[in-house]
Amino acid sequence: MKKGYLYIAIATILFSSMEIMLKTISQSFNPIQLTFERFFIGGLILLPFAIKSLKSKNESLNKEDIKQFLLLGFMCVVVSMTFYQLAVNYTKASVVAVIFSCNPVFVMIFAYMFLKEEIHSHNILSLILEIMGIIIIINPLSIKLSPIGLTLTILAAITFALYGVLGKKSTKKFGGEVVTCFSFIFGSIEMLILILIGHVSSISTLLTSFNLDNFANVPLFTGYNISNILVVIYIYIFVTGLGYASYFKAMEETSANTSSLVFFFKPVLSPIFAFIFIGEFIPMNMIVGILFIVIGSIFTIMCNMSLDKRLLGGEDEISSNQENFT
Repeated sequence: MKKGYLYIAIATILFSSMEIMLKTISQSFNPIQLTFERFFIGGLILLPFAIKSLKSKNESLNKEDIKQFLLLGFMCVVVSMTFYQLAVNYTKASVVAVIFSCNPVFVMIFAYMFLKEEIHSHNILSLILEIMGIIIIINPLSIKLSPIGLTLTILAAITFALYGVLGKKSTKKFGGEVVTCFSFIFGSIEMLILILIGHVSSISTLLTSFNLDNFANVPLFTGYNISNILVVIYIYIFVTGLGYASYFKAMEETSANTSSLVFFFKPVLSPIFAFIFIGEFIPMNMIVGILFIVIGSIFTIMCNMSLDKRLLGGEDEISSNQENFT
């Protein structure tokens, strides 16, 4: 469990810098191109570690596993991260980071629906505190948000939550590195097929007529230069590769609900990173909202740790009784 919280910390730091780093290079790349290339390269970087993990577990991929990774890849890369990258292009990086952090609400719902994970009273109380914090940060009464950016971010949050929950079963079987690696690679291949279809003149013309220019004639592996290469390396290797691997390792060590703490701490760090790296101002409402989120997150961690200790104590007592009986 302690190892799980370490993975949560790593994923939190990396994910909190994601929108800011993507914003700094968003003008250099087509959003669909950037999504495809960062997940494809991130998946390739993780491939040696995934193969090593498969060998150590004496596992191999069968047809059902490949189907599952195709589904996970489609949900993450093609759907969620496309919505996400477009949202970054339409609105402020810190706003996207905060709204996207609402996805634990959907994680809790999906984990209950698909994984039969219990929803405890402390989960609900923490969610109330954290949602209040997010609403205070967004400050809907005075901040004008782009309707398109807001919609895209919410869709990204919902589909990413579903991706994380659906990946839990595969994570238990293969481990976080394998699930992250192959969902990225298969999702990137699916996206590449769609990109190539978008190069067909009739399809390209149709997409343009519906104002979907970002999906028509998407360039591949262009736009890289000396000024953006370090940021690109950080996004591709650290944020996309190490960040998502840490997130799934956290889910492997804890639970879907506990690992979603990444997205409660993210609104705290993201505005700070946005201020440091791209000069986005941190207003008072954001500071107040951050306090609500911190209180809710700390409460969740303490309650989960207390619950884990009680469960562990119960297991030890059962084991002791069995030994006494024999």
